[in-house]
Amino acid sequence: MSEEKSVSAAEKMLGDFAPRLLGYTDNVLFGDVWEGKELSRRERSLITVAALVAGEHSNQLKFHLNYAKEHGLTEAELVEVITHLAFYVGWPKAMTAIMIAKEAFGQEKLT
Repeated sequence: MSEEKSVSAAEKMLGDFAPRLLGYTDNVLFGDVWEGKELSRRERSLITVAALVAGEHSNQLKFHLNYAKEHGLTEAELVEVITHLAFYVGWPKAMTAIMIAKEAFGQEKLT
């Protein structure tokens, strides 16, 4: 019986295309960095979401909003983070982020 290796999201996206970047993503970023004891995963998720909103990194935001929920942040808290950031990083960035959050949280159509 063979033991199956867990396949990361990055590995699914990149496969063998960029093996070094994949290794850094899986082993350093989501390994060493995310496993550091000085901050909780919840705190790391909050920081990551804020950084992605501030930097307008929309492609990564949906994943990290859901990852933040896995680490204990509520949808209401994440919406509040984005609202708060509007005053520090800019209204257009916050509006883009809130639309991504709405989609990520399954709120595409409220009417």
